[in-house]
Amino acid sequence: MDQIRRELGDCRRCKLCTGRKNIVFGSGNPRADLVFVGEGPGENEDLQGVPFVGAAGDLLTKMISAMGFTRNDVYIANVVKCRPPGNRNPEPDEIAACEPFLRSQLLAIQPKVIVALGKFAAQTLLRDTTPITRMRGQWREYEGIQLMPTFHPAYLLRNSAEKRKAWEDLQQVMKLFGKHPGSSA
Repeated sequence: MDQIRRELGDCRRCKLCTGRKNIVFGSGNPRADLVFVGEGPGENEDLQGVPFVGAAGDLLTKMISAMGFTRNDVYIANVVKCRPPGNRNPEPDEIAACEPFLRSQLLAIQPKVIVALGKFAAQTLLRDTTPITRMRGQWREYEGIQLMPTFHPAYLLRNSAEKRKAWEDLQQVMKLFGKHPGSSA
């Protein structure tokens, strides 16, 4: 993982570098069996250099805990490593510039399961433009690794009625790990 971070360096491969405070490489256990992949850093993540630390991060932490894991047990990364201005969606050229680093991270970790959080993570990893609303909850495969697409925590904060569906998705992941659900996140 250190070598991948060194290769990324002070990345200038796309225009996102001009507005960032920090590269948000990823965090957690580099030997994790479970990896969460999000879209990209927001303002809090950009300031701290750590993925999922704002309100969406708090919800993700609760989701991970409800699954019977801690943030130290899992690895968390994003499709793009720098914050898009105004938290806009990452553009295709920005995703293309960052994707090799995400692929290298996943190859180095070799998790049993990837949880793709939201449209951009799922569509990028699966190279599939199916909407997340139709993709979520169905096991897919990424280079031999089981992948579960689900909703992004930021989306769940705006659409709390969808939390039940996300919890159902996460319960499928727990079942694969032999964990039994307690209560929902």
